[in-house]
Amino acid sequence: MLDNIKIILVEPAHPGNIGGAARAMKTMGITQLVLVNPLRFPDPQADWRAAGAVDVVDQATVVTDLSEALANCQFVLGTSTRMRSIPWPVISARQVGEILSAQAQSAEVAVVFGREDSGLSNEELRLCHTHLQIPSSPVYGSLNLAMAVQVVCYEIYQYVIGPNNLLPSTRDTDDMTHIHGLGERIWDRPPASMAQMEGMMDHLEQVLYASGFVDPDQPGNTVSRLRRVFMRQQLDDTEIQILRGMLKHIAARME
Repeated sequence: MLDNIKIILVEPAHPGNIGGAARAMKTMGITQLVLVNPLRFPDPQADWRAAGAVDVVDQATVVTDLSEALANCQFVLGTSTRMRSIPWPVISARQVGEILSAQAQSAEVAVVFGREDSGLSNEELRLCHTHLQIPSSPVYGSLNLAMAVQVVCYEIYQYVIGPNNLLPSTRDTDDMTHIHGLGERIWDRPPASMAQMEGMMDHLEQVLYASGFVDPDQPGNTVSRLRRVFMRQQLDDTEIQILRGMLKHIAARME
């Protein structure tokens, strides 16, 4: 599981937080770090804060936007401290290991952390299957970015090394019903990547506008709610192909 997890920092402003996050990751066996449009990187402060995890900093991937960082990912967790106008599935940090264990064993997973001052935007959070929150004191609940990374990586690592670390084939299905409501997810095909998902959503949006079902000038929340449906179901690559074939057929009939 650990080798398939990416920690993504979106527009980190302070290089020290990059180094601190790298150190937090490596102590928990996670080494894939992705930086989205960092303000200052590379920077000596990142190396200094990383201490013995400079290799994680040196191997970090730098991209220009979140969509690029997520293109090959198949399950995405986005950290958030705020409730949204359209509720999205939310888990606590304590649940993250169990949730990730329910994914396909080969799935590429991303945990996305937002900006130090403003977190992730609504548009960025819509790219995530599930939102993740770290419960904290109502008196003062603000965590430093590297601290937040440490908490999440710790919970993942504790699940991996703990007594609940069973292969999906040996785990009691009844134990998983609270995650999906219908038992454990059956992955008979590879999970769809975020690039495939975004292509399907763009295709769907075009057909909804062309058919008149959604007014492009007043779209409301229809597309966002449909996105939530598909993200919640975690489509595989064959299901994406079927849906796109259906959309193509519908669009041809409208011409």
